[in-house]
Amino acid sequence: MHYTSIFHRPKNNFAYAYDEDTLHIRLQSKKGDLNEVTLIYGDPYLWKDDKWLYKKEPMFLAGSDDLFDYWHISIKPDNHRIRYGFICKDSIEAVVYTERGFFDEIPNHCHYYFCFPFLNKIDVFTPPSWVKDTVWYQIFPERFSNGDTSINPDNVEKWGEAPTASNFFGGDLQGVVNRLDYLVDLGITGIYFTPLFEAATNHKYDTIDYLKIDSHFGDKRVFKKLVEECHKKGIKVMLDAVFNHSGYNFKPFQDVLEKEEQSIYKDWFHIKKFPLQEENKVNYRTFGFEPIMPKLNTENKEVQNYLLHVAKYWIEEFNIDGWRLDVANEVDHYFWREFRKTVKSIKPDVYILGEIWHDSMPWLQGDQFDAVMNYRFTNAALDFFAKQTSTVEKFQNELTKVMQSYPQHVNEVAFNLLGSHDTPRVLTMCQGETQRLKLLYVFQFSFTGTPCIYYGDEIGLTGGDDPGCRKCMEWDSTKQDLDLFFFVKKLLSLRKKFASFRSDGEFAFKDLAKDILSYTKTVGSEELMFIINRSNVEKEIQLSDGFNHALDIWTNQYVPKRISLKGHDFAILLKNLK
Repeated sequence: MHYTSIFHRPKNNFAYAYDEDTLHIRLQSKKGDLNEVTLIYGDPYLWKDDKWLYKKEPMFLAGSDDLFDYWHISIKPDNHRIRYGFICKDSIEAVVYTERGFFDEIPNHCHYYFCFPFLNKIDVFTPPSWVKDTVWYQIFPERFSNGDTSINPDNVEKWGEAPTASNFFGGDLQGVVNRLDYLVDLGITGIYFTPLFEAATNHKYDTIDYLKIDSHFGDKRVFKKLVEECHKKGIKVMLDAVFNHSGYNFKPFQDVLEKEEQSIYKDWFHIKKFPLQEENKVNYRTFGFEPIMPKLNTENKEVQNYLLHVAKYWIEEFNIDGWRLDVANEVDHYFWREFRKTVKSIKPDVYILGEIWHDSMPWLQGDQFDAVMNYRFTNAALDFFAKQTSTVEKFQNELTKVMQSYPQHVNEVAFNLLGSHDTPRVLTMCQGETQRLKLLYVFQFSFTGTPCIYYGDEIGLTGGDDPGCRKCMEWDSTKQDLDLFFFVKKLLSLRKKFASFRSDGEFAFKDLAKDILSYTKTVGSEELMFIINRSNVEKEIQLSDGFNHALDIWTNQYVPKRISLKGHDFAILLKNLK
């Protein structure tokens, strides 16, 4: 037995309150090392004959990655508190693992064991319940639809011309209002807008005024109408908050440029020395190395008050449903804690989404974000389906590691995207092969989390890195891939129809056949099995566990005990409960 690989810590993703009555406990061990794990647990105040009274319950193997197995159990402590440990067995020995180490015999005193002192309701991480069932659509407003030509920029170009880093095409909010029925028809229930506030660039990540809609997009009147129309149609609205940095033309920064050390705003930014600008460098910190994006000092109380006012304003005045937080990992944790308190006090079910591209547990403990943009999912999915540089085993290992990195309720609201304004178009990543993209969508829409479509991906827009990924939406149906559109629409309708298709289903990879990706999603008695053949070779697959003679909900046909999947094909089977 490899003792050094057995690990548990009573916090974060290893021990957490799933709801006000339920604890989830996990144990990590070397892959393939343990045959069985049993949880020992009990109330620290229950004793008999000077011995602590405990119970035993088996844990189940929740998943494996390339290095570790992950064991899981869900329990409801009678008194909302427990002490606990683990009996770990391999083919040779059994040991007891506690906070004080490993023992051959079960210790009689509870002080040896791990402790979850009390399950306090206020500490339970409770992301908005509506997010699990939401399908997002990311809109880059300047390129989605031009609905009001009277507010076009002076240098607007013809819709559909090649995008550059600096050109404009006149997309606006009225254009979005005009296209809402298109989104409803597709099955969209949430819109994530990249920044709408006044800025000099076409991407608007260089904010000039956080309290003003950019005049090229419209005004507050049309934005209010947009939010109201979205809500009537069952669509949530999430805005982009660029709080890590401002734009070069942000008035406080301009004041510092003009007055330097005499400016009352000099502490709003990270200034190294004056003057702010010299011949070949700037003397202030920025986002990346962009001089037009000076980094805000969110440790400054005045900056905090200003940004928190902004966060409140758009919720109170316009009833938005979420904030996506740009460059969230470079802002201090204290500010994000204050941000959460502020916005949740106004609208408790507002969705707080951080832009973080790496392991994000420090931000997902219930005191800061509800979720992050799940680029770890993105990268694994693109490697497997689009680039085809990953094997089934490697893909499953990587996704298991992602899921085990976070508590279950964090995974349920993870923002699962395939592409965005920061990445190449997903069809381009698929080398133009639509069938690869279809399989990607099957997996994305059925995986645990809330999926997001980048505008135009559903009708086959292509493009490389920025600015290529920011081309105009194609509204001429003769130039759209309508087969892809109706494929996505059908998937979203099935996702809406079957609870186990959505995020609240219990997810588990299955080993059906070599080089076949298969997994189940389960809610109560409803269980779906997804079988995906990524290869271009036909595969024969033997079914079992109640899926023989199951209904394929995609084709609406019953399948026999064995099925044949053509290359780049899939099946979605509803378990036969008879």
